[in-house]
Amino acid sequence: MCRVLAYLGEPIPLEDLLYKPDVSFVNQTHQAAFYTRLNLAGSGLLAWDARSERPDLPFAYRSTQLAIYDRNLRALAAKVRATSLLAHLRGVPYDTRAIIHEQNLHPFLFEGARLALAHNGQLARFDEMKFALLPKIRPEIARAIKGTTDSEWFYALLLSQLPDPCADLGALDIARGVTSALRIVAGIRRELGIRTFSPMNLFLSDGNDLVAVCYTYGLGQFDGLGDDFHPPEERVLRIWYTIGKSYGQYDGEWRMLSADEDASSCIIASEPLTRDHGTWHAVPLQHLVYVKRADDRPSVEVVPLDVE
Repeated sequence: MCRVLAYLGEPIPLEDLLYKPDVSFVNQTHQAAFYTRLNLAGSGLLAWDARSERPDLPFAYRSTQLAIYDRNLRALAAKVRATSLLAHLRGVPYDTRAIIHEQNLHPFLFEGARLALAHNGQLARFDEMKFALLPKIRPEIARAIKGTTDSEWFYALLLSQLPDPCADLGALDIARGVTSALRIVAGIRRELGIRTFSPMNLFLSDGNDLVAVCYTYGLGQFDGLGDDFHPPEERVLRIWYTIGKSYGQYDGEWRMLSADEDASSCIIASEPLTRDHGTWHAVPLQHLVYVKRADDRPSVEVVPLDVE
């Protein structure tokens, strides 16, 4: 499973999220704490800066090079400060059939759209599903699909559920759209008789709002995955968040500074960025978490998902 990091809050240097913490995001390329497989298929990020020219348009960076060896990413991270970030490390099967190409790198953001998506997981038997998904996707959005991933197809499906995919949506509107898309996939799985385990952790941001989904289709259904498949631990399937005043190094430890009702920053990630998990909260399986901003202060709400 890939690794994903999302941030919303006070301006922060990207290197404070990508490189400096104890369990830095870039080091999760080869040294993730919760997941033993390597993430070798490239990386990408979108970073919004509310003070920049055209603040609705994020800085974008994607490369098939391994993030730990990427000097350009390191130089960018040392210079850019962001008020919102969506970053992704892509992991694929160790197989010659895997396609490593820039068009398959997350996060996905179609031209004209404001909402971006990064995905951690996979749609089981996607090759069978995608042509059943096509009628559910608006033709003008389907034409924007350039790569071969299930993630990009799901992103197109999600945008097709929004009344106006180019609008500046609120967190609740985004949550409704992603729930609708997940239900469509659940219906197609039933039609095709697909009951296989299929994790679908999703991270969505438009620079102002943040929504994440911790969901797995067919939880506990491992038939047809081969004798060498070993179900992951539950903590691998979960996502984590921390909220507070500011994220940084305090008394020699990287953590979010507690702020209670004065919280101004939030991180949601595939796994905590620090060895000390004391300020991190695990999102339960089959739940959605959304971060709303009011007067530049984020608030987090975690709600159960009723999809299947």
